[in-house]
Amino acid sequence: MEGEVGTCSSMAALGDSLKCETQGEGGSGVIVNESKSAKFPLSFWEIGVAVSVVLGYALGLGCVYLTMPASDYSFLKLPRNLEDLQILRDHLESYTSDYTVQVLVGYCVVYIFMQTFMIPGTVFMSLLAGSLFGVFRGVALVVFTATTGASSCYFLSKLIGRPLVFSLWPDKLTFFREQVAKRRKGLLNYMLFLRVTPTLPNTFINVASPIVDVPYHTFFFATVIGIIPAAYVTVRAGITLGELQSVGDLYDMHSIATLFLIGLVSITPTLIGNKN
Repeated sequence: MEGEVGTCSSMAALGDSLKCETQGEGGSGVIVNESKSAKFPLSFWEIGVAVSVVLGYALGLGCVYLTMPASDYSFLKLPRNLEDLQILRDHLESYTSDYTVQVLVGYCVVYIFMQTFMIPGTVFMSLLAGSLFGVFRGVALVVFTATTGASSCYFLSKLIGRPLVFSLWPDKLTFFREQVAKRRKGLLNYMLFLRVTPTLPNTFINVASPIVDVPYHTFFFATVIGIIPAAYVTVRAGITLGELQSVGDLYDMHSIATLFLIGLVSITPTLIGNKN
């Protein structure tokens, strides 16, 4: 009997050991998968969608390039500083009058692409619009391309962006979700406030809005109206591009205070409604 009890105990211990090892292997597998998903949150299908969008923009730029005259276009690159922007402006000025449509289409495709994939540098594109097309046409162009690019980013994020946003900005996303939930009745005014003021980055608003259930019509109208003040400041500065020493010269304390004042006016109806 003692031998049988000892054998049963040994077998039970061996079974527990095997169970623990199996759980350990399964747990490590989960950890590995979680680490992989944390490192690269997009699936193969989602990557395919993003690549298809990139190819679509590349095709548009290719069509523009084919309709331009043979020349040296080595100056065509995304400006990263004011010096790059001035070089690009000097070269494009000679093409704007003769190939206006091509320049406009190329500008729109590049700006929308940058907005869609959150590529920094759209402020230089806004300056370029003012330098090439003047204040009113430049503001209209920037508002159109910025709104279109933001909408493209919105729908792309709605389709494939959720794991990416949770991976990159978990805390900021939680804050944004709470604010949207509290201001659901006056959401348009709140979104206008965010667009006008630098409270949250526009790129984050574009990619996070569908994740926190901001309706597209609210997102659209807040974007169209809310970016006009900043677009006007930037485009107007582009007319005197040669006088700018740095991008920081665009937004002095007076400009920032004006934007915040406009933002406060935009949320005043919501504040009054909450008080009532």
